[in-house]
Amino acid sequence: MTDAAPSAPAPAATFTAADAVELAVVERSGFVESRHLGSAVVLGPDGAVLRALGDVTTPVLPRSTLKPVQAAAAITLGAELVGVQAALATASHSGTDRHVAVVEQMLASGDLGADDLRCPVATPSDSATRTAMTLRGEAPSRLRMNCSGKHATMLLACRAQGWSTHDYLDPSHPLQRAIVDLVERIAGEPVAATAVDGCGAPVHAISLTGLARTIRWATIASTSSDDPDERAVAAVIAAVHTDPWAIDGPGRENTEVIASLGTFAKGGAEGVMVMAAPSGHVVALKILDGGARATSVAALALLVAEGALDADAVAELTTLPTDLRGGDAVVGRLRATV
Repeated sequence: MTDAAPSAPAPAATFTAADAVELAVVERSGFVESRHLGSAVVLGPDGAVLRALGDVTTPVLPRSTLKPVQAAAAITLGAELVGVQAALATASHSGTDRHVAVVEQMLASGDLGADDLRCPVATPSDSATRTAMTLRGEAPSRLRMNCSGKHATMLLACRAQGWSTHDYLDPSHPLQRAIVDLVERIAGEPVAATAVDGCGAPVHAISLTGLARTIRWATIASTSSDDPDERAVAAVIAAVHTDPWAIDGPGRENTEVIASLGTFAKGGAEGVMVMAAPSGHVVALKILDGGARATSVAALALLVAEGALDADAVAELTTLPTDLRGGDAVVGRLRATV
């Protein structure tokens, strides 16, 4: 009898449908047409878990919601940013000319250019900008990619440290190792897996609870802290509140939540969302199938339920995709069920 072959390790994966809960529904003419399943966690101002819906301990890929931490690490390592540039460091921007101008300034301050960026060539998500580019015959570029501000910040950190810039996205690069160290320290848990984000940068799997802890850390940090990482992230968050247009774009969900409610909001691809209210309450959630439609609606509802935000103020937001049309009439809504 031969020894059995060792079993292969289970593939890394996020939580399953059996571990998810309903966070929102689409109701059309009184008929529930679709259901958005996911998991979510709410932290109170003291950092304690107030609500846990679904599985909040299995790792998720935070995608762009991790940008405040990546920006903090780069700034601590010497990336010098002025004013709105700090907001672009954590942005998933819509690629407007205004966004691009700031990224170009950031690169120029380090004697860098668009060719040094390793994010992919892209067209802007802002429709007016896309139309204008087409009319003037402008080609897509790396500067228009929504993560170009993050990449410019990473390059500036490499310049400050005298590190190589051509391979700054390599997980073994000292910049990326420093980011992992910071993520693990503030999430309070080890990184479960590292993947490649849509922009080409490493992205690190942590639980939704760990993600909520990182956002709480970022949004309560002080620019007078003894911790240089806290000073760095506090400058980033302050810049976002000063210039909300920079983190997303005019009329877009994250920008409007920040500008109208004073609530830090950062969406990530594949249905991830984090929000931090002025009260100190924090939400982190993931829609399991990766759809983004219900992320803001569900996160805001969770904050309202905890008394962290005023329901009427949230209802006045006009940028959320809540109304469903049938012909010329509104016949239903996307609504949170949490």
